[in-house]
Amino acid sequence: MNMPLDPRYNALIFEHVPHGIFTVDADGRITSFNHAAEEITGWRRDQVVGLACSKVLRSNHCQGSCFLFNSIEGGTAYRDREVRIVRRDGRELPVAVSTAALCDEDGQVVGGVEMFRDLSDLTMLRRTLEASYTLEDIITKSPGMRSLRELLPLVANSVSTVLIEGEPGTGKELIARAIHNLGPRRAGPFVAVNCGAIPETLLESELFGHVRGAFTDAYQDRAGRFAVAAGGTLLLDEVGELSPAAQVKLLRVLQEREFTPLGATHPVKADVRVVAATNRDLSLEVMAGRFRQDLYFRLNVVRLSVPPLRSRTEDIPLLVEHFISRFNALQGRRIGGVSERAMAVLMRYHFPGNVRELENAIEHAFVVCGGSIIGRDDLPPHIQGGSLMSPPVESAAGGPLEAAEAAAIREALDRHGGNRTRAAQELGVSRNTLWRKMKRHGIR
Repeated sequence: MNMPLDPRYNALIFEHVPHGIFTVDADGRITSFNHAAEEITGWRRDQVVGLACSKVLRSNHCQGSCFLFNSIEGGTAYRDREVRIVRRDGRELPVAVSTAALCDEDGQVVGGVEMFRDLSDLTMLRRTLEASYTLEDIITKSPGMRSLRELLPLVANSVSTVLIEGEPGTGKELIARAIHNLGPRRAGPFVAVNCGAIPETLLESELFGHVRGAFTDAYQDRAGRFAVAAGGTLLLDEVGELSPAAQVKLLRVLQEREFTPLGATHPVKADVRVVAATNRDLSLEVMAGRFRQDLYFRLNVVRLSVPPLRSRTEDIPLLVEHFISRFNALQGRRIGGVSERAMAVLMRYHFPGNVRELENAIEHAFVVCGGSIIGRDDLPPHIQGGSLMSPPVESAAGGPLEAAEAAAIREALDRHGGNRTRAAQELGVSRNTLWRKMKRHGIR
């Protein structure tokens, strides 16, 4: 037997349901606003009651296709429609809305009700799985990074080759993916190749492909990365690691916009946008004779420099919050944040591994944290006892960028007891690349 709900419980349910709920009158003015709606939007009910809901939520559907207005006018109920609202602090938020008309005892429409739930964690998880990064994934409030972020839509809509420079772990691939996803080639593939991780003997086949019989064991045709990326974007990561011979072949592709698979007799059109990334200062590499000047000019049509984390410490709290939300979504945890002591440790640490090292530190904390707040003792030991923030020191190997790279290698090797494999994994490079960098910097 179904018992009618006691009206005395209505207010209790309205306030404690985990989704935002608000009601409007027939003119669209807010008449009630529950606690979850306050938490999600950042508005207090006393600030919004009596206002038009379009002035509060500022959804991308408020003008012309408002689900709540359509429910009131036409009686149609909508369920779990994804829209974007703007919080009081100006931050956009993805939500799923459900709407319906409110009727009085005589069946006359007197207003409407909307329920909405925050989709931030779901959206973040979806982007992580699909690697479909956009401007929203570039978390920053530092002037340098904000200028870079504002420039990306213009860069994305051009056809020019892009060179992204920055230390290991600063997020160069994230920038490259954002350029791809913002541009006209977004429907095509995004293909990334680490030039420093491919043996010299296989590099030409890896980039340009080969035909059957081109060499021993070439039993069938194989498409290279340029062919796989056709119609999309090709990221040449660690392009500064290319050998002189490979640089000549890449230069020809960029000049002629075509390539010839190994063993083939006819060239193939290169329908691909090239984005190159490097942790070296290629202008210094050109001066040192290690990188071709003509290739450098071909790559350096649009140059983007990603600053290291130590030069934008104001971003650390934002990035910590971002990574906590991400790992909460991935691992099903409910970590609420970090303690003041833990944040103080993070703020004064040098972060030679940049954003990637900070992300690894938060992931480590998720593994060992038994409570709801990450404490100082939950951080990796080397960060707990890490060095204070300090500018890089000049080295014999070159300028500040070279000095920072040498310092990062030494610190990674120290942390792993001289184990090159583990140090290379932390720095995000291959073991062979690490060995070459050690040799260049005179590190033993």
